[in-house]
Amino acid sequence: MGVSEQRAGVDLTNLDEELSPDAGATKRDLVDYLDGVAERMLPGLAGRPLTVLRVLRGQKPFMQKNVPKYTPDWVRTVSMWAEASQRDVRYALCDDRRTLLWLANQRAVEYHPTLGLADDVYRPTHLVLDLDPPDDDFPKVVAVAHLVRRALHDNGLSGAVKTSGAKGVHVFVPIESGLPVEDVAAATRALAARAAAIDPSIATTAFIVEDREGKVFVDSTRAGGATVAAAYSPRLRPGTPVSFPLEWSELERITPSDFTVHSALAALDGRPSWEESMPPPQPLPAELIEFGHTIPVARVAAMHEGKRRARARRQSR
Repeated sequence: MGVSEQRAGVDLTNLDEELSPDAGATKRDLVDYLDGVAERMLPGLAGRPLTVLRVLRGQKPFMQKNVPKYTPDWVRTVSMWAEASQRDVRYALCDDRRTLLWLANQRAVEYHPTLGLADDVYRPTHLVLDLDPPDDDFPKVVAVAHLVRRALHDNGLSGAVKTSGAKGVHVFVPIESGLPVEDVAAATRALAARAAAIDPSIATTAFIVEDREGKVFVDSTRAGGATVAAAYSPRLRPGTPVSFPLEWSELERITPSDFTVHSALAALDGRPSWEESMPPPQPLPAELIEFGHTIPVARVAAMHEGKRRARARRQSR
C-alpha cells in the first residue's frame, strides 16, 4: 500500500479508489471534502464519543465504536462500559483536523457522535427530533418540520434544522446543561406528540413501521446514549450526500440530494456554521417534561405491542 499524499502528518493511501459501487465518489473526494469542511464540522464532534460507518474494500459497511488496535497514540480516546456487550468500548474523540483526516483515510464515511460529552454522556447538550419519511417525498418532511417548529414555539423553544443526509431532517434544540437524560427524553417525546397532534394526517409518533400509514415519523428516540449523524457528515448512499445545515426558510427550496461531497463545499459560501446557527441553550419547561413522562418510551411500547400481536396471532390459529 503506497502513500499517495500526506496532510497534517497523516499518510493518505489509495485515494483514487471508489468508496462503493454507487457512491459516485472516491476516497480522495471523501478526504478533500472532510478536509474542506473540518473547521465547521469539528465543533460538533469534539469531546463526544464517536461511532463511524466504515466501508472497506470488498467488505460490507460496518459501524465501528471500538477503535482498532493500530490507532495512533495521538488520537484521543475514551473508554466507556457497554451494557449490551458487557465490556469496555474505546471510542475515538475527533477533536482536530489530524484525527478527522486519519479517520477519512480509514474509509470512515459517516460520523455519529453522542448527544452528550464524554465526561457525562448521559447529560445531552441538545434535544433532537428526527423526521423520517416513508419514501422520498421530501415536501411531506418539510411540512412536518414546520409542525415541529410550531410545537417548539408553542413551548417557548427554538431550534436549528439540517438535512439528515438521507431522506429526512434533524431538528436540534440546544438545552441548558444539568438535566437528567430521563427528563430530556421525556421532553422529546412530548414535543413529538404535540407536533404530530397539530396535523395527524401527515405526522405520526408510531414506532412500528406498519402503523405509520404512510406518514412522516417524528422520532423522539434520539436520547440517552444515542448518536445522530453529525452536521456535514457524509452518508453512504448513492451520490454520497451530506447532512447539511439550513435556514428554516430554505426547506421548501431544496432537496437532500442537493448537498453531496462534490457540491456541499461550494454551497457553504456565505452561510453561518451549524454552531453559529444554533440558538443559545434553553431551559426545558417543567410542564413539557411532566407531560412527556406520561408518554411511554417508544421502543418499550413497541416491544410490548409486538409481543401482544404475536400472542394474538398464535391464539387465532
